[in-house]
Amino acid sequence: MIAVNDAAPDAAPDATPVAVPAGAAPGIVVRDLGLRPLESVWTDMRALTDGRGPDTADEIWFVEHPPVFTLGLNADRAHVLDPGPIPVVQIDRGGQVTYHGPGQVVAYVMLDVRRLGLNIRGLVEALEGAVIDTVAAYGVEAAPRRDAPGVYVDGRKLAAVGLRLRRHCSYHGIAVNVAMDLAPFRSIDPCGYPDLEVTQLADLCAVDDPARFRRDLAPRLIARLLG
Repeated sequence: MIAVNDAAPDAAPDATPVAVPAGAAPGIVVRDLGLRPLESVWTDMRALTDGRGPDTADEIWFVEHPPVFTLGLNADRAHVLDPGPIPVVQIDRGGQVTYHGPGQVVAYVMLDVRRLGLNIRGLVEALEGAVIDTVAAYGVEAAPRRDAPGVYVDGRKLAAVGLRLRRHCSYHGIAVNVAMDLAPFRSIDPCGYPDLEVTQLADLCAVDDPARFRRDLAPRLIARLLG
């Protein structure tokens, strides 16, 4: 779930600011990156983290990715059962293997955790809680699991959490299945759990628009982060 390291690559972030949603704080920048390859966004997240100073604003990036399996820093490749043509990328978050694809909303959180008064458990709970708050407004009852971070509905995984912490600053975040092709999840042990079922909002309620979910999630996420 969480990886901690102080190493730093060189790159420059490139993302377009969007209007901050109602309820956002002036010190948090919210960006919508649209559909972008995972590796380019990963590079930008590390670059932003490398260049941070004590007065750097915190940022939340919403994005969807083309199909890709990602492995955490110390993940076991045995959990990738049959990837087929979908690329497998090992990245520097914590956790095991998951799948990203169009129709899944990923919220990356580049935060000065110490400045926000959060610890890692508090950050994980804020991410999970924001998703739970959002789907509750759609009539969906979801819950976290302490033994397996993420958000679940009747034992099926709706959202996966993976983070990295460097110099008291976080990146990576939470991925929420909204309206996507779930079939690739059958090619892996999701988050390292054999036979773990996944679900999505399109199958749980009438919400099948990632843009709507992003708009609804953003203020709740900021509210949770600011406590």
